[in-house]
Amino acid sequence: MHKDPDKILEEFWGFSNFRGSQKKVIDAVLNRQDVLALMPTGGGKSLCFQVPAMAQDGLCIVVSPLIALIHDQINNLKERGIKAMALTGGIPFDELITLLDNCLYGGYKFVYLSPERLQQEVVQDKIRQMNVNLVAIDEAHCISQWGHDFRPAYLECAKLRELLPKTPIIALTATATERVANDIIDNLGFTEPLIVKDSFSRPNIAFGVLWCEDKHYRLKQLFAKTRQSGIVYVRTRRMTQDIARFLKANGCKADFFHGGIAKKEKQEKLKRWLTDQVQVMVATNAFGMGVDKPDVRTVVHFQIPDCLENYYQEAGRAGRDGAPAKAILLTNASDVARMRQQFLGTLPDAAFLKKVYNKLNNYFQISLGESTDEIFQFPFKDFVAAYGMNSFLTYNALRVLDQYSVIALSESFFKKTEIRFIVSQNSIFEYLEKNSASAPIIQTILRTYGGIFDFETKIDPSLIAKKTKVSEKRVFSVLEKLKQDDIIDYILKKTDLEITFLVPRDDDRTINVFAKQVEERNQIKVTKIDQMLQYLHTNTVCRSKQILSYFGEKKIQNCGICDVCRKNQQAKSADFKTISSEIAVVLKEKGRTSRTLINMVDHSEPDILKTLQMMLEDGQIKVNTKNEYEIG
Repeated sequence: MHKDPDKILEEFWGFSNFRGSQKKVIDAVLNRQDVLALMPTGGGKSLCFQVPAMAQDGLCIVVSPLIALIHDQINNLKERGIKAMALTGGIPFDELITLLDNCLYGGYKFVYLSPERLQQEVVQDKIRQMNVNLVAIDEAHCISQWGHDFRPAYLECAKLRELLPKTPIIALTATATERVANDIIDNLGFTEPLIVKDSFSRPNIAFGVLWCEDKHYRLKQLFAKTRQSGIVYVRTRRMTQDIARFLKANGCKADFFHGGIAKKEKQEKLKRWLTDQVQVMVATNAFGMGVDKPDVRTVVHFQIPDCLENYYQEAGRAGRDGAPAKAILLTNASDVARMRQQFLGTLPDAAFLKKVYNKLNNYFQISLGESTDEIFQFPFKDFVAAYGMNSFLTYNALRVLDQYSVIALSESFFKKTEIRFIVSQNSIFEYLEKNSASAPIIQTILRTYGGIFDFETKIDPSLIAKKTKVSEKRVFSVLEKLKQDDIIDYILKKTDLEITFLVPRDDDRTINVFAKQVEERNQIKVTKIDQMLQYLHTNTVCRSKQILSYFGEKKIQNCGICDVCRKNQQAKSADFKTISSEIAVVLKEKGRTSRTLINMVDHSEPDILKTLQMMLEDGQIKVNTKNEYEIG
């Protein structure tokens, strides 16, 4: 006999009704049926396993790939008075045993695991002894090689079926094609599961692709028109700072967020954004996972995502309250070329993986058949220089070797020395006069890194040493002196990678085990890039139709609010004569640039530019010395 799910929902979450397919999923789980739940971002997936777990005796095991998301969910449960714990990486063995015993006897309701934990025999043994009422596989697309974020360790989730044969399993994802859904069902050994697929449609979001050479100007425009909450997604940590600085300089309350920020600072930044003290958060793609801010009105992608799944999941963080919202992708021809190079030009094939693996073993003098538990400090830059290898390609190869459990990489890789000047620029000039021996190094830092007075900025001491033709030791000595003199805040972080070899050396044979999978995955990535670019270039089909068609939905009606739909509507109602008349009215006052005209005339940018060209050809207007259009 289980407790009433509706009462649990109201008692712990404060909601009076379930939405979408939540109740249908919960009832199936309580009837001991396996479930595959395909729900859009913001569709309330977590409640689909949290409520039924609370309605029964025993605990729920949740497998999740993101440590940040695990901790977010645990904190949310604890705030509601629900006992939950995480078994992620980096926990010492003795502590792990204690935590597992707490799972058995401590009255916990939720135990969150990273998939790698399921490979450990001690974890498997303890799971067999637990009173588990439900297994939840979150971000279940990770189990499919056709999914956008395949993780081989996720295949270990199938062991939970062996360990707990009578316990129902619920797999949840917001981004799965039909092929991925079938793969999830097969890999988890589902028999007669309930498959629930809520429409991925977000009718309140106006999707758009803006082609523009000056993306910074367009970004400024987007947030100048509104003071409401927004997110800007970029791909690098450095760019989060650069774009946040640009927006702040243009009157927008912006901040930046990425994985390299200290936990306490992350919490402070997130709190300021959630309470609207900060309007726009500029972030890398992990931002937003598990964050519940329903009134985000604008999500901007400043760079092209690597697949439609990631794009739709991130764009879907807009308008969770159902009110009108925008998801805009800013791009241009240079971005497209750069994206192909960044994503496709650095895909390691099996031959390159064998080369890197061979060189790694030689570098650390590991002989054929040898096995070692030693954790090695790995100077990555020295390694690629010694063997003349491309650093991006080599780094991606290391990630693949880590993904397939050949080696383990530390998470601190590429974390650099972080500094911030905490005095005025005038004070710096005075300091330079008194410390002339240090001046070349200080000046080089100031010239190399923008925003170093505003933000904690990661610097590369080896680069500074090379530019100033001194030793790295000398650079660090100057940094220490600047800190002692209260000129900078200075945090030294190791730049070396830590690496552990997980299998005995077997050269080519080690890679041959998964070589075919690597080649297949590379081809999948190529296909996903092509699909993403096709979305960018298709300006004749409703954006929502394109996205939903990708996920297997057949949507008949156009959304009516995306850039394609609006353009089609304008094409029907606006003609050359109408637009040219409106432009002429504006230009009678004074000359205007094309940018100004685009803002002042209520028609699409392509239509305005085309009309301007025709008016020039007809002699109705001319261009003056200020590059402004005026009446001819």
